[in-house]
Amino acid sequence: IHNGQVVHQGALGYKNVATKTPMTTDDLFYIQSMTKPIISTAFMMLYEEGYFKLSDPVSKYLPEFKNLRVVRSVNDGPDAPTDSLKSQITMTQLLSHSGGLMHGLEQNPVQIRFRNGYFKPGIKSIQERVANMTKYPLLAQPGTEWNYSAGPDVLCVLIEKFSGMSVNEFLKSRLFEPLEMKHTGYNVPKEEQAKIVALHTKGKNGTISVAANQPPFENVTVWSGVNGLFSTAADYATFCQMMLAGGTYKGKQYLSRKTVELMTSNHTGDLFKTPGIQWGLGFAVVTDGPATKTPASKGLFYWGGANNTHFFIDPQEKLIALFMTQESNFTWDYHNSLRQMVYQTLAD
Repeated sequence: IHNGQVVHQGALGYKNVATKTPMTTDDLFYIQSMTKPIISTAFMMLYEEGYFKLSDPVSKYLPEFKNLRVVRSVNDGPDAPTDSLKSQITMTQLLSHSGGLMHGLEQNPVQIRFRNGYFKPGIKSIQERVANMTKYPLLAQPGTEWNYSAGPDVLCVLIEKFSGMSVNEFLKSRLFEPLEMKHTGYNVPKEEQAKIVALHTKGKNGTISVAANQPPFENVTVWSGVNGLFSTAADYATFCQMMLAGGTYKGKQYLSRKTVELMTSNHTGDLFKTPGIQWGLGFAVVTDGPATKTPASKGLFYWGGANNTHFFIDPQEKLIALFMTQESNFTWDYHNSLRQMVYQTLAD
């Protein structure tokens, strides 16, 4: 999408390699961590309504976060000594993954224990899941490291606390329905389930096959901020258009222009170690385009999902690009190739 116009939209390959069902442009993708920017945006709508300040400690609203402990090494066992907090996790740190929380994605003892306990099956609500989070120590003192985290799940609990609505209902009534994102949600209606793209995996020999485990698409009750949403490329592009336009879409304001500027500014100093990139409030943000080794403009913001769904928004070029597949061997190579191929088309 360039200057508000769709300049290219296409579908390639299969949505199920076993049945050879062709992909179409209105198919549904499990967007995994591309849920996080949407949840962060919903949370910042409540910021604008005065429910909290970004400098507030999380424990002001969720007291169970007050007396967390901090590991001394990621290789520590469950009974190893831990340190007390030097400062409380703030709302800014929750949004920018700099509060010391973890996601459970790394293969070290501390993260493996968290992953196995936090994402265990049988949990019925986001409240129940987040109640487990404080049983685990932090990876680092708040504000000292960037660690990708399950912080957006905490945002969901706070959304429900501040709004008095479920996250599912809040997203529907405040974002999805007004934006006409009719195909985005945690559960897929029966009449749309044939549009779901199967999750695939790649073997060591490069062969693509349908994964044994598919994501749940009905009877979901855990309104997660970490992952969980299904969406189409067009629906997610609408969300991106709203953000690119400074929080306004088709005459309706969802966020102020200044709030979008705040969300897409550097809030992590030099904690994020990828060259040319830092973190805002819900998005990674390019702070130095050439350092990324891509043609990215300064101020570009973006993220991706574990099944290789990717997007970026470049305010300088008024440019949005999305690439969606469902292949579980995640790599940023797709994202960098997307920038390489999209930017070379610009001819003004």
